[in-house]
Amino acid sequence: MITNSPADQWTDTNDQDFSGEDAGVGEMRELIKATVSAYYTDKIKQHGPTAQGVDWNSIESQELRFWQLTRIIDRDPGFSLNDYGCGYGALVPFLASRFSSFEYCGFDWSKSMIEEANRLYSDRSRCRFVAENELMQPADYTIASGIFNVKLGHRDADWQRYILDVLHKLDTLSTGGFSFNILTSYSDPERQRGDLFYGDPCFFFDYCKRQFSRNVALLHDYGLYEFTVLVRKQS
Repeated sequence: MITNSPADQWTDTNDQDFSGEDAGVGEMRELIKATVSAYYTDKIKQHGPTAQGVDWNSIESQELRFWQLTRIIDRDPGFSLNDYGCGYGALVPFLASRFSSFEYCGFDWSKSMIEEANRLYSDRSRCRFVAENELMQPADYTIASGIFNVKLGHRDADWQRYILDVLHKLDTLSTGGFSFNILTSYSDPERQRGDLFYGDPCFFFDYCKRQFSRNVALLHDYGLYEFTVLVRKQS
């Protein structure tokens, strides 16, 4: 069976403006926002501020992802970072264990997640949490961990369009670079679930190279059924 190459898939989306507020994108985003927010709100209410509360299997796998994503950070001390889809803020103590000084803004659609994050980290003066996109400001880096995996009942084509829209948002929020992860389409077919999205790593690498920066890294060698992309902005 012949499948589209990354270049072919790129052609399919090349004439779409993901950086603006296209009516179709906006409507789709609101539908996704409602369903995904409800899903993760239910998770945090069931499991509390744990790895399972943000739908990860374990703390170990959660921190392994953080190690890959934070490879985008190339300065310490004194950087700022946006955590896009922050959940209950698990990235905060991880960053504090590795870096001496940083400013952090966590964003999540689920207000229950934001309430839990504020409860846990209200004593950290350089950390804040918001539930609205408009309250975020550009930072040195933006990280998005796990936000592209659970598509629920949405079509793959719609979900991929949503991902590309969010990637443009990550780009505008980042002066130094951004990173994100996605479940890989190289996952064993018999283990794949219908409610999850499995992305083609070659397509997303190609898209980021063409759209955002010449300096893009694809990480697909850390033992999980996913990949991480690092996009370093031009200096």
